[in-house]
Amino acid sequence: MLIGILQTGQSPDVLRDELGDYPDMFRALLKDRGLTFRTFHVEAMEFPEDVHDCEGWLITGSRHGAYENHPFIPPLEAFIRRAYAAGVPMVGICFGHQIIAQALGGTVRKHDGGWAVGAQDYQFEGQPLRLNAWHQDQVVSLPPDAEVVARNAFCENAALVYGDRAFTVQAHPEFGDAVIAGLIRTRGRGAVPDDLLDRAEAGIGAPKDSAVLADRIAAFFQQPRA
Repeated sequence: MLIGILQTGQSPDVLRDELGDYPDMFRALLKDRGLTFRTFHVEAMEFPEDVHDCEGWLITGSRHGAYENHPFIPPLEAFIRRAYAAGVPMVGICFGHQIIAQALGGTVRKHDGGWAVGAQDYQFEGQPLRLNAWHQDQVVSLPPDAEVVARNAFCENAALVYGDRAFTVQAHPEFGDAVIAGLIRTRGRGAVPDDLLDRAEAGIGAPKDSAVLADRIAAFFQQPRA
């Protein structure tokens, strides 16, 4: 199954040679699950011609806010709405989770409670999962078709499903601990409170459930559709 990766940001320059860019991380996360990939750097205004150019779409994370004024955001929202109307499945991660919600009528804003960084514990329909996260923005009101399937005390709308059309997650299953350590070093200090970064560093090396979520993403893309 061919999945188009809609790249909405880039990993920090100083980490990219060692850890790869965001599409590389998703290819590694979803390896050996029956998916192939093609990347479109939509942040740089490289968009697919048609929502049917791929069999599904995956929207990456980004350092940008979904509510910010960037040239790529309006055409990306329009693409999301067209893909949704056509029933082409979409997965959104972090910024992707937020921009899909916003495009379909939800609201995204900075969370008054601050940041979530590093390992976070979520309840996915009663199943506990520990995943890495790195975000301050959150989906604060839901689109009409969205159903909450994961949450924790910090993030009420941590994962959403829209029937068989979209599955979105606030956490970063594609971020290994090396990525979290690199972000703490290159983007964290001075932006995120030190106590949160110290806690995130303490969680490096503990088991994460990224593979469980990778299975769920692959199953979502590959489920039978009319």
